[in-house]
Amino acid sequence: MRKLVADELHEQSSGDTPADQETRRQRGRAVIESVVARWSDAYAQTHGLSPTREMDRALADAVFDLMYRAGRLQPYLDDEQVEDIYINGCDNVSVLRSNEPLRQVPPIADSDEELVELLQDLARRHGGGERSLSTSSPTLAMRLDGGMRVQVLTGVTPRPYVTIRRHRVASATLGDMVRLGSVDSTLAAFLAASIRARKHILVTGVQRAGKTSLLRALAAEIPAEERVATMESEYELWLHTLGHLRQVVPIEERQGNGERIDGRPSGELTLTELMPAALRMSLSRIIVGEVRSREVMPMLQAMTNGVGGMATMHAQTPYMVPDRIAQLCAEYGANINDGLAYRLLANGVHLIVHMSLIDETPIGGRMHRFVSHVLELTGIGENGRPSVNTVFGPHRGGLEPRAVPNTPPACLDDLRRVGFDPALLDNPYGSWGRPLDLRVTGGRR
Repeated sequence: MRKLVADELHEQSSGDTPADQETRRQRGRAVIESVVARWSDAYAQTHGLSPTREMDRALADAVFDLMYRAGRLQPYLDDEQVEDIYINGCDNVSVLRSNEPLRQVPPIADSDEELVELLQDLARRHGGGERSLSTSSPTLAMRLDGGMRVQVLTGVTPRPYVTIRRHRVASATLGDMVRLGSVDSTLAAFLAASIRARKHILVTGVQRAGKTSLLRALAAEIPAEERVATMESEYELWLHTLGHLRQVVPIEERQGNGERIDGRPSGELTLTELMPAALRMSLSRIIVGEVRSREVMPMLQAMTNGVGGMATMHAQTPYMVPDRIAQLCAEYGANINDGLAYRLLANGVHLIVHMSLIDETPIGGRMHRFVSHVLELTGIGENGRPSVNTVFGPHRGGLEPRAVPNTPPACLDDLRRVGFDPALLDNPYGSWGRPLDLRVTGGRR
């Protein structure tokens, strides 16, 4: 059916001027419905039984998904309850839905070769610069419509391996974070004041803890008229599409085309190379989406160049962040030793906000995502490491793992100047109405 539609579209478009993507999709939908209708009539004549309208619609949708969307993968992309999709070859596919254990689903392709073709089609339709998947480029990172992130490995693995991640909250505010139970109103007020006071914030946590959602919520506190840049290896924040900020400069790293010149892919542009241009854009803030590898240098540049900065980074605990930064600097920052990395971190970052994840779905519970710590960096301390002040942390009694007031911040006067009420920090349990509803409590987490 796909071949019939493709042939008919080729005949119709012969001699036409190139059309935009939406026009091509509309034309494709019309041809698909026409071809399916003819097939349905022929089937009825041959078998004496007409397919139902629902069957025709399902077939048309399947052909459309195959040609213009993500094929048999599309229903899982459309399901808003699906958070993660793991593909370990065409016939080993699992999905993770909100508050449910991981479940295996039917194959999404008839062979690994067909799966690779699907991924190559998606890469060709990727709108953020050239993305390719081939023997010379065995890894692929891209975004799909709606902001879902895709990471592919093939050629260096026995079969194609794909991970697709969906951010749970596409457009978030701190009010949303309060309703979701990620922060209480006390911490929300503190974080909002920190944004108004132009504090540089690094959001940390493990995978799937909700770092990007929290970063979006923090960005929603930036005054609408400020000029902000987002710098990402693949667009994930989408602040330029959410509508709150009117002056957003979205910058995405450009991958090379596989051909290597002087040891690097031709056409490649890294965030480090794009940073000087960004600093000449009259920006009040620079947000570096996720710091996984070489993004560490643009992040430190953004936070030490006098403009407001924010970023996210993977870390098991907030206290591991200095060593994590030093490790990344050693790998991706030329001639930056631990001492310099610590100084850059201490001078550039004001607050580390850590998201924790407790998954009780295997025992019939829920997935709990929440801020557990807010650390304030107050300069260089012992052994040349950043000095840390735990402003918010789990309650010392051990019954509340979520962040509650701990130690007054050194920057309290700065927060008071933008309207923060210090009295909010007097309650040792914050403004949580009751302890977190955990099925397992009392043990070490």
